[in-house]
Amino acid sequence: MKDSYMQRKEDVVRNWYVIDAEGMNLGRLATKAAHILRGKHKPTFTPHVDCGDYVIVVNASKVNLTGNKLDDKIYYNHSGYTGGLRERTAREMKENYPVEMVERAIKGMLPKGRLGRSTYKKLFVYAGSEHPHMAQKPVKMD
Repeated sequence: MKDSYMQRKEDVVRNWYVIDAEGMNLGRLATKAAHILRGKHKPTFTPHVDCGDYVIVVNASKVNLTGNKLDDKIYYNHSGYTGGLRERTAREMKENYPVEMVERAIKGMLPKGRLGRSTYKKLFVYAGSEHPHMAQKPVKMD
């Protein structure tokens, strides 16, 4: 009986994908991006190896939030100092920091620890429709 296939990090072949976030729901976009970043779409997926592909997300400022999330969802940051808690609504984040909003949604779906940090480095998010990665010949995801 043959053992299960375990991919080595030296043998990983990485592709580049572009996801257009215009009109997509934030959670659906984040799950799709996290799936590709982890490499779960490949038959050679190995849980303990960073075998995922690069993901470019464009039009992050045009992502959707359903229901009352624009006003009800709150993003928290703390500076570490007393009284250093900063709160922002999803509406503020979408208007002023759309890239951070999408990055935080995707990063929350990645594993925590060393593997998640290396996986997160393959994510590139842009508020507009332009990106500087045309030399890598990225494939457009539907």
